[in-house]
Parts: sequence; structure tokens; C-alpha cells
Amino acid sequence: MSKPPLYGNLIPLDRVVHKNLRLKTDLAIVPRVADQNSLFLTAVEFAEACKEYPIVFVRVGEVPTDGSKQAVAPLAVMGLKAGSNLFVEGDKWTGNYVPAYVRRYPFMMARLEQGDQIAVCYDEQWPGFSETEGVSLFAADGQPTEFLVNAKTFLENFEQEAERTRLICAQLVELELLQDMRFDATLPNGEKLEVEGFMALDEKKLAELADDKVVQLFRNGLLALLEMHRVSLGNMSRLASKHGAAAGNGAAANDAA
Repeated sequence: MSKPPLYGNLIPLDRVVHKNLRLKTDLAIVPRVADQNSLFLTAVEFAEACKEYPIVFVRVGEVPTDGSKQAVAPLAVMGLKAGSNLFVEGDKWTGNYVPAYVRRYPFMMARLEQGDQIAVCYDEQWPGFSETEGVSLFAADGQPTEFLVNAKTFLENFEQEAERTRLICAQLVELELLQDMRFDATLPNGEKLEVEGFMALDEKKLAELADDKVVQLFRNGLLALLEMHRVSLGNMSRLASKHGAAAGNGAAANDAA
């Protein structure tokens, strides 16, 4: 079973093996993403995420050997350097919108290695799990509690939106509407920031699309998503300012010490 970012060791939930498992819901999850400078975003989240974070696309998976193009996925950018999330302060998330990728933790849906079955899994390395404290996952009769049922519903919705997002990205790749981009900025203290390895809308290609393709993109909602993505890129400059402020505060703290 593959291990996605954020997760330690994923274990499928079993009503017999884990009949006494509980989760301490008051344990802050946010510190776990302090070193994540970007997070996967589903298309349905663009409307809220674009107000705060740059939304970019990155190539994912293996490079195809059949001549087809490599798949891409959208990410919300939280920091301009590896290991830096500018929206985490201690155990608090300072942004207004928390991506669903974070909110689903410490659970996720995963395909079992034995076959095609998908199961609710939990990260056994998360210290919030216990057999003595927290909210029960299973009732005395072995049935999922309301808490676990709600969590499973959230996970199923997330997977549905993730699949929808995959199909949307496949269409963008097919139409060749994405191009490699980079972002450069010079901070007041002279520090230079260079961010590359991401893709963004190729506006020239979009303008050259045949009318019937444009109508199709409009009707299936992709034009609106592309506009949210395009507008969100203005947040790159805001992230650079946030990065500069954080660096300045860190230097001041060191001087004071």
C-alpha cells in the first residue's frame, strides 16, 4: 500500500481487530503539515482555495512509455521553499480554508494489496489513537459508530471528487492547455526566490481553441475552474511577502536571543 504525504503506516480498519480503538479528536493535526509546502486539491475546492493560495498543476506518476502525456494534478501552494508551510503557526492553521486533504487525516480510503477492494484505513502512527481515550470507532455490537460513519462519508466524497479532478486534469492535458512556468521574486532583504517545477494555464493555447471546444469547456465547468486557477496565481506575490515577513521575524528573534 503506497504511503501518501502526511501519512505514516496505513492499516485497514477491522471491526474485530480494532473493536476497542478510539480517537482523541482534540489532538491538533496541523503541526503534521508544517513541512508541507503544497497539498493536493480537488477541483471542487478551487472556489475557496483560490482566495488564499496559488493553485498550480504538477506532473504525477510514472512517465508513460506509450507516447501519451504524463498525468497532472492540482496543488495548493502553502510555501515557496521545500519544508515550509507559511500557514502553520504552532498548532494553528492561519488560513481561512483548510484543504480536505488535511481534514480527512488520520483516515483515508486505500486499495488493499490483495485485490481491488477499497477500505477505510487509519494511520497507526498517529498518537491520537488509543484503546482507553477518545471517541469510539466501533460500538459494542461491532457496528461503526456515528463518528466513523461520518468520517467514511467524508472519505467517500473526497475520493469521488479526486476522481472527478483526475478526469478534469486529463482533459486539460489532452487539450494541451498547461505549460511549464516558474516564479521569481526578490525580497526587500535581497533574498531571491525561485519556484519552478509547476505548470499553469497556457492562455495562448486557450485563446486558440476551436469554438466548439470552448463551449464544451464552459458547459462542463472547466472554464470557471481555469479562471479560478489563473486568478489564484496572484497569491504567489502574497506568499513571497509572507515568506519575507517570516524570515524577518526569525532573524529578529535570533538577534534578540
